[in-house]
Amino acid sequence: MNKDADHIKIIIEAIRKENRLKKGLQKAQIKKLWVELWGEHIAQYTEKVFFENGILNVYLNSSALREEMNRSKTKIIDKMNEAIGEKRIKKMILK
Repeated sequence: MNKDADHIKIIIEAIRKENRLKKGLQKAQIKKLWVELWGEHIAQYTEKVFFENGILNVYLNSSALREEMNRSKTKIIDKMNEAIGEKRIKKMILK
């Protein structure tokens, strides 16, 4: 019985590692997608982009761009989720 418990522990740990890796890759993918979808022009006004708990946080150094993107949040979220292939982004915060 002890061998079975050890085997199950190993399987569970492997699944956890895979999930952490997948989440890390998705975070990196989102940063890369930001530049690919919105281009270098937007990227040069973007100080930081990070994704956590379903929220895409975007720090912009242009208030005019921030206002423009604020009006298009739903479209931006939809386009990002479409590129990712699943609805991971639930909300976007522009700062």
